[in-house]
Amino acid sequence: MRVLVDMAQEVAAVVLPPELRARLEELTTLTTSLTDAELLLSGWGHTLVLDRPTLAGAPALRAVVHTGGSVKGLVTNATWERGLLVSTAAGINAGPVADYTVAVILLAAKKALSAALGGWPEFAARQGTDGTVIGVVGASRVGRKVIARLLAAESGYRLLLYDPYVPAAEAEQLGVHLLDLDSLCRQCRVLTLHAPELPATRGLLSARRLALLPDGATVINTARGSLIDTEALARECASGRLDAFLDVTDPEPLPPGHPLLGLPNVLLTPHIAGAQGSEARRLGLFAVREVERLARGERLRGLVQWKEMHRMA
Repeated sequence: MRVLVDMAQEVAAVVLPPELRARLEELTTLTTSLTDAELLLSGWGHTLVLDRPTLAGAPALRAVVHTGGSVKGLVTNATWERGLLVSTAAGINAGPVADYTVAVILLAAKKALSAALGGWPEFAARQGTDGTVIGVVGASRVGRKVIARLLAAESGYRLLLYDPYVPAAEAEQLGVHLLDLDSLCRQCRVLTLHAPELPATRGLLSARRLALLPDGATVINTARGSLIDTEALARECASGRLDAFLDVTDPEPLPPGHPLLGLPNVLLTPHIAGAQGSEARRLGLFAVREVERLARGERLRGLVQWKEMHRMA
């Protein structure tokens, strides 16, 4: 099987370290020609978009394994019209994002930002996790992992969910209480976003919905910055009414002098929740195992279905 690797060189160095590249080369023949390629192994920084003109120059191509998250910048309708198999490591990347989110939820539940600023609060005034209402927006790959980790931690949280695609029976199986988004905002002390970036989700957490959150609530975003009205959030945080932990923003990065920068009740991190450094090897390992499954004629674990693309990140 001839494989074309299409990702930024610096990404390839950490996603496919020498031992994984050697394992890949035992199974395949690496090529630099799209015309010859039977499999495309892509990742962050890829240069190809699988539209009709590109696919016309790839007559042998039959499968794509993407080591990044979303495949939306890579595939088009033409990809499925050609009958290509498409696999993504998004489920693997969801693990580090969920771990990061759960860590931040714990900090938010204990009001760590205000505690750090306020010195040593009286013992009776300190916050704990028991009884904290967590609102999860989106039962995505990450959202489901966050829910599972929070329940397994036995930290006394009460979990609410908003997701228009999840029926009540499924929410019950997940261990969460399903609500409409306005009701969830009114009740939760910590709100964590895990919805995809779609036309319908831009500004999902609008100024009106931010105003519904109780005083002292915390907003967490490890999904996409466009899900929040950034300027409305900045006003809420500047007033001290809300706190925020933001790994993503809109725009990204925020311009110098933006109101969110430097606020003591806002923690901004530079889009680091997903697989970073040594964690990136997990993506490469998943991809190599997908290639092995493909060579054995087995079903791919990260298979993407076209019918689901309209609601995927």
